[in-house]
Amino acid sequence: MTIPGVGPVNALSFIALVDDPGRFSRTSDVGAFLGLTPKRHQSGEVDWSGRVSKCGDGAMRGLLFEAASCMIGQVKRFSPLKSWAVRLAGRRGFRKAAVATARKIAVLMLTLWKNGTDYQWTKEATA
Repeated sequence: MTIPGVGPVNALSFIALVDDPGRFSRTSDVGAFLGLTPKRHQSGEVDWSGRVSKCGDGAMRGLLFEAASCMIGQVKRFSPLKSWAVRLAGRRGFRKAAVATARKIAVLMLTLWKNGTDYQWTKEATA
């Protein structure tokens, strides 16, 4: 719950869904497990990415999307994750940025769960 935008409902739902953090050898695999990675369309020389696969639990995807939307729009405190998400929203649009941020939040939640650490906020950006 130390991650910006993630509350008790998101955290408990994630823990209940994943159940055992050791089931993922790489933490980035949790994005595909939740259906937050793009479909790949490949045939011969054709290779393009489609929309998100929606393979996993739809309720958890919705909770992560809501957490990402909250972080992009409402969290005032600076973090590298928020900075990345706001820049992506400026380039690609809010919805695509929210889905990408939701995937990052899921990977970050699993990483912090495996390590047993808290999210590290950083000082204000200096430019």
